[in-house]
Amino acid sequence: MTLSPKVPTGPDIELESQRRLRECAEFFGSPELADVSDERRTAALTQLADTGTYCQTREELVLGAKLAWRNHARCVGRRHWRSLELIDARDATTAVDIAEACWEHLRLATNDGALRAAITVGPARSQSGDEFRIVNPQLIRYAGYRNADGTVLGDPAHTDLTNLARQLGWRGRGTAFDVLPLIVAGPAEKLQYFDIPPELVCEVDITHPEYPWFAELGLKWHALPAISDMTLDAGGLEYPCVAFSGWYVNTEIGARNFNDSYRYNLLPVVAERLGLDTRREWTLWRDRALLEINFAVLHSFRAAGVYIVDHHTVAKQFINHVESEKRAGRGCPTDWAWINPPMSSASTPTFHRYYDPPAPELRPTFVRVPYSAGLLAGGTGAEPQDKGGTCPMSLLGT
Repeated sequence: MTLSPKVPTGPDIELESQRRLRECAEFFGSPELADVSDERRTAALTQLADTGTYCQTREELVLGAKLAWRNHARCVGRRHWRSLELIDARDATTAVDIAEACWEHLRLATNDGALRAAITVGPARSQSGDEFRIVNPQLIRYAGYRNADGTVLGDPAHTDLTNLARQLGWRGRGTAFDVLPLIVAGPAEKLQYFDIPPELVCEVDITHPEYPWFAELGLKWHALPAISDMTLDAGGLEYPCVAFSGWYVNTEIGARNFNDSYRYNLLPVVAERLGLDTRREWTLWRDRALLEINFAVLHSFRAAGVYIVDHHTVAKQFINHVESEKRAGRGCPTDWAWINPPMSSASTPTFHRYYDPPAPELRPTFVRVPYSAGLLAGGTGAEPQDKGGTCPMSLLGT
């Protein structure tokens, strides 16, 4: 199975080339590239006009990635956009090369728990539409095994990805937290899977300081949210093979991954262990259980020495970012529904204000791959999407 990307044809080619030239000109005209010579600007624009592509320097690429993070309306962690570190994998020619670059990303970004914001960028899409693509929504995801009775062992959001991995020959251990392999598609290769080296997967066992029984639930979560199904669109070029990571907000794990009804759905389990009355909504059993799960996540990450940020702190950081952008003479396009946390929203400062509306045409940015779900065997792509780590990816899927 290989990718069949949509390549512009007919009149679309001219429109696409005009768009890329405009974006390239805007990119090289940005204040952040003020030191770039007129000769370099002219050379890049000329090459793009003549050939439909050009090669960005490392400095141009990292700047494009940083600006894409700053521009992304759904990310609450944009205050840190200047700190982004780049792994340049544009010279990759095989799926093995892509996998090795991803392993380097995991090493750099995990950093023994002191997480770093990092991006790995593979080859740009060619004029003919040839490209490399990471099929996984994140570098680290847990398998979901659908049973005959319709129940799922593991993460129900990834049953299709699990089925695809198994069709390719992968076999998991059959637990609720089996790390899926990395699946890579290349322009001249069949889909290939690569087991992620265990030493590169930092996981945190979830316990609670006041309830010893929490450990009996056998919960864990991976430390690094590394989104891998987005395309970086910067300076008139598209990079469809990208891994981007920051760090988690506790609610992404404790309010979404663990508790969404279509994910691990732990609220009823924890509520029962707490002895709460789940027969009546007015007892607020969901809220009380939700609070304890999130407290357990924060406690466990801190105890393990893995960086995580709580939803109140990150909301304050985002407001500081908005004000900083205003002082710099820039707006801060923001999707209100994504910036506010899935619990206690009204008690955070991000809730009580308006923002500049999202700007779909603003570039550089990250865009979601429109057809990756079609690669999943039997996949419909209809599963609800949850939020990702504090990267341009809170748009991405936790």
